[in-house]
Amino acid sequence: MTTTGEEHRAAGGPWWWERRRSAVLDGGLALGSALECAVEGVGFAEGAGLPVGIGVLLGVVAGSVLVVRRRWPVAVVLVAIAITPAEMGFLLATVGLYTLAASQVPRRIIGVTTGMSLAATLIVTLMRTHQGVGDIAGSRIDVWFLPLMSVLASVAMTAPPVLLGLYVGARRRLMESLRDRADSLETELQLLAERAEERADWARGEERTRIAREMHDVVAHRVSLMVVHAAAVQAVALKDPQKAVKNAALVGDMGRQALTELREMLGVLRAGEALGGSVRGAVPLAAVGVAAAAAATRAGAAEDGPSLAELEELLGQSRAAGMKVELSVQGEARGYAPEVEQTAYRVVQEALTNVHKHAAGAGAMVRVAHREGEVAMQVENGAPPVRGGGAMLPSGGNGLVGMRERVVALGGVFVSGETEAGGFRVSAVLPAQPGPSGAGRA
Repeated sequence: MTTTGEEHRAAGGPWWWERRRSAVLDGGLALGSALECAVEGVGFAEGAGLPVGIGVLLGVVAGSVLVVRRRWPVAVVLVAIAITPAEMGFLLATVGLYTLAASQVPRRIIGVTTGMSLAATLIVTLMRTHQGVGDIAGSRIDVWFLPLMSVLASVAMTAPPVLLGLYVGARRRLMESLRDRADSLETELQLLAERAEERADWARGEERTRIAREMHDVVAHRVSLMVVHAAAVQAVALKDPQKAVKNAALVGDMGRQALTELREMLGVLRAGEALGGSVRGAVPLAAVGVAAAAAATRAGAAEDGPSLAELEELLGQSRAAGMKVELSVQGEARGYAPEVEQTAYRVVQEALTNVHKHAAGAGAMVRVAHREGEVAMQVENGAPPVRGGGAMLPSGGNGLVGMRERVVALGGVFVSGETEAGGFRVSAVLPAQPGPSGAGRA
């Protein structure tokens, strides 16, 4: 990338110069101009009847003004105009006009000073031409010749440096504008990259949360029922061998299903690590999420995932584990969006899993109400008969969090808490069609 103006200034130079080579250039030009004016000052002193030393000193001082051309270009041009009648300072006038035209000075000031320089040069040129022609005896010159030659000469000495300075100044300003735009674009690209990285981190976090929720929904319920059935097998093994065999078979079936689903999700993780190549730690979260969602869909045995129509089967699994659970449906069932059906099913499933974990032996009541534009569900269990009894299932504390996330993502309302009777109640209301926040969420 090109060097910006700030970096030019950072390079450093004495006083007002941005770079050392600029100071050397101006010093060299000032020295050359001082020598030129000193030589021309000799002729001026002789013509004016002054001591030669005064003419030389005047020329050196006037020519040396060129050293400040970058800082005060207008002053340099005014000095050049002032010494024009003395026929001194050709280099001073030329470089001064160029510097003034290329600087940031307003155009009206450039026009006024250029006009003054042109007028002074025209007057001096006209006088010198008239004197030169008068010295030629017997010459016949047309009336228009002297003004024409004077105008051409003065324009030839004034216009080129001004036009060149205007061109260089415009090009310099264009380059500075391009540098500023490039810097601005680079800054914007950095900001966009940072925002993209933040969005990617946020998306990875959201995807991890979704994967954890899907895995919890797929595995936790089955494993919880397995533990409950295993406890039942232990309790009735001696009293009722046939029931113990039946419960053991259920434990085996649920265990095989849970292992199959876990193996599929872990297989996606391992395949993703193999495809990651040189990017160490790159986890294909999206692929794992798809696999988890697919496993959850297969667990519900429906094309669009589990739905409210499968609540009886879900309750039958809990009844088979020894829980007394009832179902109450109000209103006429209607078709809801697939994500609404699945979320409603998951809320009831997780609530029943929590009853198995924390209120073993307690009965549960599941209520589903179909209303206009929404569906409501409530799972309420009574107080467990024995505190701390049952299968002592571990709890990660993620069940209620996951339910709330699912419901809120679809624009619904979720409430949970203990009842006055010592039980626990989980309530959720979902819109028939998910809100904007739930778009694309499962």
